[in-house]
Amino acid sequence: MDRVWRVGVRCDVGVRRGIGHVMRSLAFAEELRGRGVEVVFVCDSPSVPWADEQIRSRGIAVEAAVWTPAEHVELVERLRLDAVVFDSYDLPGEVFSAVRRSGVPTLAIVDGDLRGGDADLLVDQNLGAEFDRPVLPEGAVRLAGLDYVLLREEVLALRPSEPPVLRPAGVPTVFAFFGGTDAYGAGPYVVQALAATGVPFEATVVAPGEELAAAIAAVPLEAQQRVHVIGPTSELAKAVVESDLVVSASGTSTWELLCLGATAGLVCVVDNQEMGYERAVATGAAAGVGTLAELKSDPTAAVAVLRKLLTDAQERAQLAQAGWKLVDGQGRARVADALIHLIS
Repeated sequence: MDRVWRVGVRCDVGVRRGIGHVMRSLAFAEELRGRGVEVVFVCDSPSVPWADEQIRSRGIAVEAAVWTPAEHVELVERLRLDAVVFDSYDLPGEVFSAVRRSGVPTLAIVDGDLRGGDADLLVDQNLGAEFDRPVLPEGAVRLAGLDYVLLREEVLALRPSEPPVLRPAGVPTVFAFFGGTDAYGAGPYVVQALAATGVPFEATVVAPGEELAAAIAAVPLEAQQRVHVIGPTSELAKAVVESDLVVSASGTSTWELLCLGATAGLVCVVDNQEMGYERAVATGAAAGVGTLAELKSDPTAAVAVLRKLLTDAQERAQLAQAGWKLVDGQGRARVADALIHLIS
């Protein structure tokens, strides 16, 4: 190629929106940069300092988010972009269409509902997405299913080469996290449910804010139950592989857990996670702890699920093995192949 290709990544991020869009976009950016492509993010990452640091620490430039079709077309021209990647629930469909009509190759990362995602490539990395039949924009190509999961280098480096095996008996270790901001405050309710099992455990829980940390620390525990609260960590994958059980929101991090061979207990925190939650649980790749609303109103069922996971090492091993087989970690390479082919 005559010059280094430059790809813009327009993604959502925010205290309420969380950092899931940023993290999977970063995974794709790592793959592109490894192939010599320059990447620039267009987002409001400073609103979540930890997410902003994750982008900039990789040497990736950040442009402030723009919102209108005209602003996006102007930005594409100003930055001399060779392609644009969208990972956004917040942008109107007119933005996608305007950029595509400008002649720049576009890729939209979607989750079931296209949300107006008019693009040359549509990537739906969700379990079972290959069996869905959405109406596609004219000329669009859809890459769907777990073969196209976008995972960060941190995750890929720690993926076990063989299926997980039964871990030695002992007090189970638990790692719990709910996105970079835990926007819906799931942490304290999950810790309450863990405590209500009445069985021993040692848990590390990520709390992105002081109020959440205080609420988690205030949960009464029984003998031989321990909870350690930490802030957002850049060593998430390491904590996952070192734990007997991982409890997480059923968002984009689900596929990271499966790739890493974790025993995953999923919580459906918000409505748009429902499809992924139900499909992951139905395949036997993860355990369904329940919805956040259920944890708040009547956690009885969640407590029973967590008690089973804490006390049955064989059940944990079976879940981990099933998840490991579903996600091979090569998804981002497949998506990059498709985008680069489109650019060239």
